[in-house]
Amino acid sequence: MSPKSCLGCTKCFLFLLNLFFFFLGILLLAFSFWVLFDRQSFAAVLGSPLVSLRVWSYGFSGVGIVTMLLGFLGCLGALKEVKVMLGLYFGLLLLLFTAQITVAIIVYTQRAALATKVATYAEELIRGYPAQGPPGDPHESWDAVQQQLGCCGWKRPQDWDHHDDTTTDRDRGRAIACSCLRAPNGTHKNPWMLPHGRCPTADPEDIFPRGCKESVQTWLAGNLVTVVAVCVGIGLGELSLLMLSMFLVRNLDSHYEKLLRGL
Repeated sequence: MSPKSCLGCTKCFLFLLNLFFFFLGILLLAFSFWVLFDRQSFAAVLGSPLVSLRVWSYGFSGVGIVTMLLGFLGCLGALKEVKVMLGLYFGLLLLLFTAQITVAIIVYTQRAALATKVATYAEELIRGYPAQGPPGDPHESWDAVQQQLGCCGWKRPQDWDHHDDTTTDRDRGRAIACSCLRAPNGTHKNPWMLPHGRCPTADPEDIFPRGCKESVQTWLAGNLVTVVAVCVGIGLGELSLLMLSMFLVRNLDSHYEKLLRGL
């Protein structure tokens, strides 16, 4: 294959790939707005707390904007052979790739400290869970965690037995969160029908026996290969785009005004 044909194939491949990412970013952004402005419908269908949907909508918005921006720079840079755009595309992609590697290293090296902080935060949520009235956003999210994972408390269901000096005898009878209880049919097929807040102390067989710490560890152990494979696949894809964009930048004619001619 001649150098000119190789350069043309690289341009075409980079353009099509980034065009896909551009439209993917638009879809993610549109979906995030849909979730943000119609959270009540999603909460009714999915049973997810509103605060979780709000966080997910913000996350999808950020990912969609970044994906759309990178796709736009890659598409226009490859189509018009604009070195400035391709260089900016390479720089942003390199920055994103470096940030992901840095976060992965920090999480791996500081995993013990992070686990301690997560445990402390979970225990504080349980201790601060309101005895009466609707729970706040953080407590509602913790209810969602317990319902999804089928767990109760952080280490064990007995974590909910904590009482402070202001707890009345009436509130002691409502010591456990309703999200710790199994579904009415005795299975875990539809836990989202359970209400939030505290419920009267139930029989031990109606309470999820495992703590959420064990459930999280079990989930991570069962999905570790999938998580690692997805992360490695994303990293290799970004690395491939970095090499293609740099190859295109280094082999384009330095004396051109194609962008001005195309306007």
